[in-house]
Amino acid sequence: SLKRRNNRQDAIRAIVRGMSVRTQRALVDELQARGFSCTQATVSRDIADMGLRKLPEGIYVLAEDLHLQRMLSEFVIVAQRAENLVVIKCQPGTASGVAAAVDDAGLSHALGSVAGNDTVLVVADSSESAAELQSLVEKLGSSR
Repeated sequence: SLKRRNNRQDAIRAIVRGMSVRTQRALVDELQARGFSCTQATVSRDIADMGLRKLPEGIYVLAEDLHLQRMLSEFVIVAQRAENLVVIKCQPGTASGVAAAVDDAGLSHALGSVAGNDTVLVVADSSESAAELQSLVEKLGSSR
């Protein structure tokens, strides 16, 4: 059903953003661990539907995160967290571009961002969400 497919694709989105997934098999296993019974053929169709891409080092990335990944890997130095805030240190003069990429990615728990010259402040809806956001920034930022 459409609802089941949408729920599964939401789960795929969360898995791909939260972990480094390299194979369809690993994605099937993660989905099954979350209570979705699906085959590799189904997941293969989902990957095509969603336009998932693989980074050069073999990690799946969401199509909508590709621009974010490019910006982060090029300009981000470090991401730090304080409670529900994520502070992203960038190369001088690049913070507004990085903030725009974060905003454009539509990360579900990011309420908004503010950019200076070399720093982006992202406000998350909870400290748990901020921790997830920090790890996503680190994951995408370290992939060159």
